[in-house]
Amino acid sequence: MSQPGIVADTAKALILARGGIIRTREAISLGIHPRTLYSLRDSGELEQLSRGFYQLKGRTPLEYPDLVTVALRVPNGVLCLVSALSFHEMTTRIPHSVSVALEKGAEQPGIEYPPVTVFRVSPSCFRVGIETHQLDGVPVKIYSPEKTLVDCFKFRNRIGMDIVLEALRLYRHRTQKNLHALMQYAEVCRVASVMKPYLEATL
Repeated sequence: MSQPGIVADTAKALILARGGIIRTREAISLGIHPRTLYSLRDSGELEQLSRGFYQLKGRTPLEYPDLVTVALRVPNGVLCLVSALSFHEMTTRIPHSVSVALEKGAEQPGIEYPPVTVFRVSPSCFRVGIETHQLDGVPVKIYSPEKTLVDCFKFRNRIGMDIVLEALRLYRHRTQKNLHALMQYAEVCRVASVMKPYLEATL
């Protein structure tokens, strides 16, 4: 029978090999018994970031803990709006929750922390402009700057025109802009007519 210390060391090595962060079901699939996981948590060697999601203590702190947590807990979602604006440096606002887009009809995510704001979009609008960025070793789906700007106009009544106009000004100063993609996304998401006067005045 294995000694508890050896079991714990093996578990930590397995978690470290996955970047130092792990979900409960992933740990179980690797052969780590839930008792071992909870023992590491109770001893302070694992930090519980949210329900069923752990980070190995002593590891370099995550640069994007909230975004990584949501990406792992809501794998069918895409980070959008103010969260995407913040990532792309197109806002001076500090997000108070993680904005995530889901297709209409998708299951509501069951996540307690960090706070999440869900935006429901049509399948055609949901599927365009998705980028995948490696954040803290985790692939995270985030809408491109152009798609994010389109979404800001689409949800302008929910986020406020002050945020939309600031995003547009900051987008104008980006060295890399794709105006063709911007207009394509605007057409797909049916906000081209709303955006056109602002684009003509700003870009």
